Amino acid sequence: MTARGVIIAAPHSGAGKTTVTLALLAALTRRGIKVRAAKAGPDYIDPGFHAAATRMPSVNLDSWAMPRPLLDALAAQAAEDADIFVIEGVMGLFDGAAGIAGQSGSTADLAAHFNLPIVLVLDIARQAQSAAAVVRGFAGHDPAVRIAGVILNRVASEKHRMLAAGAIETLGIPVLGAMPRDSTLTLPERHLGLVQAGEHADLPALIGHLAAMAERHLDLNAVLVTAARFAISATKGASHTPAVPPPGQRVALAHDQAFSFVYPHLVGAWRKAGAEIIPFSPLADEAPAERADCCWLPGGYPELHAGALSGATRFMSGLRHFAESRPVHGECGGYMILGETLEDQTGNQHTMAGLLGHTTSFAKRKLHLGYRTARLLADSVLGAKGAIVRGHEFHYASLVSPGDDEPFAKLCDGEGRELGTAGGRRGRVSGAFFHAIAAG
Repeated sequence: MTARGVIIAAPHSGAGKTTVTLALLAALTRRGIKVRAAKAGPDYIDPGFHAAATRMPSVNLDSWAMPRPLLDALAAQAAEDADIFVIEGVMGLFDGAAGIAGQSGSTADLAAHFNLPIVLVLDIARQAQSAAAVVRGFAGHDPAVRIAGVILNRVASEKHRMLAAGAIETLGIPVLGAMPRDSTLTLPERHLGLVQAGEHADLPALIGHLAAMAERHLDLNAVLVTAARFAISATKGASHTPAVPPPGQRVALAHDQAFSFVYPHLVGAWRKAGAEIIPFSPLADEAPAERADCCWLPGGYPELHAGALSGATRFMSGLRHFAESRPVHGECGGYMILGETLEDQTGNQHTMAGLLGHTTSFAKRKLHLGYRTARLLADSVLGAKGAIVRGHEFHYASLVSPGDDEPFAKLCDGEGRELGTAGGRRGRVSGAFFHAIAAG
C-alpha cells in the first residue's frame, strides 16, 4: 500500500520530539485531516498521547524486535485510509542496538525501510547558527535517510529564530516552524517517562493548547507538502501470525493506572486470532473473571500503589484461586505482584500474591534498560520450550531475592551477550521483568 507520511526525529532524547509530534497531530486532526500515528521502539506511553491527539489508535514499530513481515503489516494497517501517517522517533535519529544493519531499533531504520522523510526537531536553547552544522551532519550521515525539513524548538526570540533558520536554509533544507520556549509545553514526567495520558486531569485542554501552538508556530501546509512527496512502502494486508500467540481463548487482562503497559499490537493480534479480552482492575479490587482461561498482568506502576494493591483482598484471593487451575503470567510490574513482597520507595514492605517466591524493592532503585532476547525454558503462555521471544526491560525496581522457583527464560541483551536466567515459574504461574514484543 502507499500513504503519505513523515517521521519526527531529533539528534538526541529530550529535544522535544513528543511535544512537537503531539502538537502536529492535534493541529492536523483539528483541520479534519485523517491522521494516524506510530511510535518507533518499545515505548508504551507515547502511543496513548498519540491516540488522544488523533482520536485513533497508535502502534509501536520496532525494527529490532519485530520481524519484517510483522513490521510491514502493522505499518500498513495503521496507515490504511489515513491522509497522513506520522511516526514519532525514539532517542536520537541513529541511536539503536549494535548489530545487523537495518535491525537496530533506530528511527533511521524505519525511515530507510519505509521510504519516509525525516523532519528533524532541533533544541536550539543553547545555540543559534551552530544548529546548521548539526543539520549538515545529520543530512549527510546516511544516504538512505533523508532530512526533508527542520522544526526549531525552545526558541528564545524572533532574532534567535532568524539566526538559526537563516543558517540552516543555506543548506537547502527548509525550516518548517519554530516552537518557542514555553513551560506550558512541558509534559510532566516520572521515573519511567511521561506521566500517562489517562492520568492527566484535563487532557483535552492540553491537546487543544498544543494544537493552537502548532497552528501559530508551525507551517502545517509545508509539513503536508513534505509528507506528500514520499509514500510509505509497506505491503497492505501482509499476513503474519500474532506477534505473541494468544495466551488463552478468554484472557483476563489487568488494566488500570497500576497495570497499563501492554502493547496495542499484542492485544490487537490476540483479538484478531479470536481471543476475547476481559479487562479487570486490581486497584478497584476486582478479581480476574472466572470465565477466563488465562490471566495476564502487564507492567505499569504497581510500586506507586503497593499499599492499595496489598490491601485489595478480593483481587489477591481471586488471583490465587485463579492460579490453582489456569495460567497466570506477569510482566515487569505484574511479575512484582506475583512475588512474596514489594518494598515501596519509603522502605515499607507490602505483602503480594506469593504465587512466586521472589521479593522486589523500589527503595533500592537501579535502572535496568535494554532490548532482550528470551529463550523460554519451559512451555508457557509465551510459547513452547525453546521458543525465542524478543522484547525489552525498563524498570528501576530491583530483585532483592530471586526465590527458589524454576527460572522462566534465558536472556541475552540487544547485542547478543548472555545475561543468564531470569524470572520464575511455579506450576501454572510464570513471570519476569521481561516485556514481550514479538516471537522469533
